[in-house]
Amino acid sequence: MALNQMKMLNDLRKAQKALAKEIVEVEAGDGAVIVQITGELKIKSIKIDPAYVDLDDIHQLEHWIEIAIRDGMAKTQEIAAEKMKPLMGGLGNLGL
Repeated sequence: MALNQMKMLNDLRKAQKALAKEIVEVEAGDGAVIVQITGELKIKSIKIDPAYVDLDDIHQLEHWIEIAIRDGMAKTQEIAAEKMKPLMGGLGNLGL
């Protein structure tokens, strides 16, 4: 493996480690639901403010959770794409 290929793989590993430490926080329902998602697209936490929860309308809470997770995943994927973009051009040379 050529030296520049080794460097690209090393840079890729560093970017992946940096993403693992990245945390995106998204809220829905004016703060009723707050979701944290890591750069690896794993849900770190979900917080629900009980003051917003109406047990007679649990569907609203479910909807807020869905929105927060969807938006958080989308935002996290954008961040990952930006961090990996400079590295992806060289991967074609690695035969991957």
